[in-house]
Amino acid sequence: MSRACRTSSGHLRKIAAAPVPFVARGDDSGTSKAELRFWKDADISPKSADGGWYRDTGSGMGPTLNTAAAMDGYTLADRGTWLNFKNRQNLTILVEGDRRLFNQYGVMLVNPEKHPHVKQDLGRRFIEWLISPAGQQTIADYKINGEPLFVPDAKG
Repeated sequence: MSRACRTSSGHLRKIAAAPVPFVARGDDSGTSKAELRFWKDADISPKSADGGWYRDTGSGMGPTLNTAAAMDGYTLADRGTWLNFKNRQNLTILVEGDRRLFNQYGVMLVNPEKHPHVKQDLGRRFIEWLISPAGQQTIADYKINGEPLFVPDAKG
């Protein structure tokens, strides 16, 4: 049974012990780095593991999900790609909502002293809108197939 894994250490230990492949991006992306941190937190070194259960695609999220679907395996997926992904076959979400999976986005104004061509006033207006109640509601309302993609959390 195949799953797109939004992980916890306990689930990773079960995956490592299962006769099912784990398909990794292996592309040095944020998702790839997070996945490797999760394995480390679980005290598992998947790249040196015996049995060939750890498969590194060296590609983006879409191709990695396709590979996991074709192999009936596990993978760690970001929410946006998962919601847009059409070739799910037997893939289902195993874990989500774990605080360690939270992927914080931020916004900051480019330093006009380093980049004088930057339109600082427009940038500041955008930031102010983004963290305003209207901007936060727009973020909350952004959905793919009826499911929210982002969780607004401006503390301003």
